[in-house]
Amino acid sequence: MVLAHETWFVGARPPEDWGFATSGASLALLAGAVAITLLVRLVSYWWNGVDVPFLARLAPWMPFALRLHLAVSLIGLLSMGVYLSPAMDLDGSIPSILLGASMVVVAISMASGWHVRAGAWLLIALGPIGMLKFGAVPVLARLDLLGLAVFLLVTGPGRWSADHELGRVPAPGVPELGRGVWALKLAAGYALIVVAFQEKLANPRLALDFLQTKPDFNIADSLFGLDWTDTRFIRVAGAIEVLFGLLLISGALPQAIVLIAGIPFNATLWFFGTDELLGHLPVYGAMLVLLVYGSDPALRPAVSALWPFGRPRVGAPEPVSLRG
Repeated sequence: MVLAHETWFVGARPPEDWGFATSGASLALLAGAVAITLLVRLVSYWWNGVDVPFLARLAPWMPFALRLHLAVSLIGLLSMGVYLSPAMDLDGSIPSILLGASMVVVAISMASGWHVRAGAWLLIALGPIGMLKFGAVPVLARLDLLGLAVFLLVTGPGRWSADHELGRVPAPGVPELGRGVWALKLAAGYALIVVAFQEKLANPRLALDFLQTKPDFNIADSLFGLDWTDTRFIRVAGAIEVLFGLLLISGALPQAIVLIAGIPFNATLWFFGTDELLGHLPVYGAMLVLLVYGSDPALRPAVSALWPFGRPRVGAPEPVSLRG
């Protein structure tokens, strides 16, 4: 429940209630999320992870991994008859057919590695275009897709792509990898924060309707016996989602954050199956990149960098992945 997308499984969407998000209890939990993020950031100045060479060697294939995550997600969602997420149903209208066809074009570009940057631009354009049909809120919940698109725009398609084999694009260097992962973590983090407010903190009625259909998902009560009301659980779950989003944006301690966040992300697959898997594949791809880059001593600072557009450090070690 903590990282579940209620809008993917509840039909009607109640009106928003920002009074819940701005209540004293909610603001206290959100302040705690900010404080924990700052503490993790402070700790990262002394210790920011460990070197894992066998993971670091995977760095050149991360654009390929993201392309496949993206292609499989898009084709899987389209096979379910939805647009970008299970919350946006496609119908038989001309606009829906055109939106679906555009998803196929992006998926083919990503899977083959052919004109990947053009495919990434098309994916970015599908956001505002989709808003014309579905509105802004459902599309903004898929900001993680924007991060993948920008990453591939900056780094290029990487190895095992038609563009690379044909010599159209050079291999990305450390600056490109740093800027790409910066966009990736920002988009993934903001997506979690948007969903936390959209489906929990600013719309508790939606989460309550969800818990009416799956009462055991109040795991604080059903699993841990804490005797929490559904309202308290929704408030804490939303704050945890905001916390994970802030930690991803920070980029500090990337290995630890990915491993910890991966537990609830993967646990939801047991309950929601295909919908959850296809919807979350882009997030899984982003977390894989953070884990791999965070395992390389030269790329780890790029993951935690708050602004990647400065001058590279003189004498900085070359990443394990770029040494061959």
